[in-house]
Amino acid sequence: MLDKINPTKTESWKKLKNLGSISDLKSLFKNDSNRSKKYSLSNDGLFVDFSKNLIDDKILDLLFNLSKECKLKDAINKQFDGENINETEDRAVLHTALRSFDKKSPFFKNIKQDREKIKNLSNNILNGNYLTSNGKRFTDVVNIGIGGSDLGPTMVVEALKYYKTNLNIHFISNVDGDHVTEVLKNLNPETTFFIIVSKTFTTQETISNALTVKDWFCKKLDEKDIQTHFAAVSTNLEAVKDFGINPDFVFPMYNFVGGRFSLWGTVGISISLAIGYENFEQLLRGANSMDFHFKNTPFEKNIPVILALISIWYNNFNNVESEAIIPYTEYLKYLPSYLQQAIMESNGKSVDRNGEKINYQTGNIIWGGSGTNAQHAFFQLIHQGTKLIPCDFIGFKKSLYGNTSHQNKLLSNFIGQTEALLNGKSLEEVKKELIMSGLTTKKIDEISPFKAFEGNKPSNTILFESLTPKSIGMLIAMYEHKIFVQGVIWNIFSFDQWGVELGKKLAAKLLTEINSGKLKSHDKSTESLLKNLRL
Repeated sequence: MLDKINPTKTESWKKLKNLGSISDLKSLFKNDSNRSKKYSLSNDGLFVDFSKNLIDDKILDLLFNLSKECKLKDAINKQFDGENINETEDRAVLHTALRSFDKKSPFFKNIKQDREKIKNLSNNILNGNYLTSNGKRFTDVVNIGIGGSDLGPTMVVEALKYYKTNLNIHFISNVDGDHVTEVLKNLNPETTFFIIVSKTFTTQETISNALTVKDWFCKKLDEKDIQTHFAAVSTNLEAVKDFGINPDFVFPMYNFVGGRFSLWGTVGISISLAIGYENFEQLLRGANSMDFHFKNTPFEKNIPVILALISIWYNNFNNVESEAIIPYTEYLKYLPSYLQQAIMESNGKSVDRNGEKINYQTGNIIWGGSGTNAQHAFFQLIHQGTKLIPCDFIGFKKSLYGNTSHQNKLLSNFIGQTEALLNGKSLEEVKKELIMSGLTTKKIDEISPFKAFEGNKPSNTILFESLTPKSIGMLIAMYEHKIFVQGVIWNIFSFDQWGVELGKKLAAKLLTEINSGKLKSHDKSTESLLKNLRL
């Protein structure tokens, strides 16, 4: 169990509250020529520059002291040791075990067996050793899941598209019937392999979609062919058997792994099929490298810890509620959505570990998009809007296809935006430019206020050599550990998600009413909406 420490009662929290915020980021660089070097870290091919943040040594020292007062190191050890830190569900939190290669781990034997099973299925399908019911090679794979059983694999498969095998990977998640139909309409059931991912095998969206797929499949092939074309990742063996799936194609899930942290294990079968098992293992090794760094590195040099503490500084002491994630590669276009779930489902809590209502901010609103597209979408708000929005800029030095011209343009924007956010453009600079353009004094005075940039906008720069399975594994694990650190300090349980349950239960009741047409008592708005559905 984790300690239950109200952070607002700590000495460090009180001192941070009394510090006041820093308003002039540019002066921090002017006063310290060594700032960039001092406020940057490297680890196993990852470089993180956090110098463009509204922090100084005093703030950082207090944040480190806050983490110590909240017993962060003890919490980290408890997580990796497998204690039941997910107290409301009486579970350990061991997604890190899924990517561990430590033979001394008590979970290693089972996880190694899982990996062997993933490897065998992937290699046999990819090599053509395992064929369809009609003796053909598989051409397509459909992953049927939702939430953590969909977002993680979807994001990683897209991120590592460069390493694609000869299989085409598709994802069905939304219970929207049009979504299922759109995916299926161009597929051939004779050459498609399906993976149903659901721990309970009762999740409404997943099972509804699976049954629709089954009906579509059986219109073209025999029901017995399900045993050749379907696999399941689940703990409900009876329901899987009733569906008709071959027991040899059933993969386990673990109670100690939450859905949004599950891509590292059997939920990642679609990833292994998409990029090959060897690359899937490199993804695991990248995450494992970050795990080692997080567990063993002093906080003052610990990348996830520092990123989490800076985020807490903004959220709790500067009234900043949102963060933007900007990957400068189109391969990572789904990363902001993935991190929305990972971060907001984990730390969107208003009750602390004592069961008491919280009177301080937790969680962050996560959003973003890929650069340079984002620059033409929402950067106006970040540069000149009234809200302070810290940004994570994620980049890769090398182009995978070696297109140096495009990569140089991409990187110039990647660096240029962080420079612009830092320095802005003063009214004086704007007027000098406009004078050079030949405008009249009157016109210059009219338009110059609109062209000025305040600057002093914070950002982190996260840079890898190139986009590889290993670097993506490190990146995801870095954010996972950032989530953990913030949850510990905010004194909340990051690994349950009771907030998604109420809507599900109400939806189940409403479905009965919609299907039967017999409406029960609701609030007036809900009654009106239900009546409108009859139209």
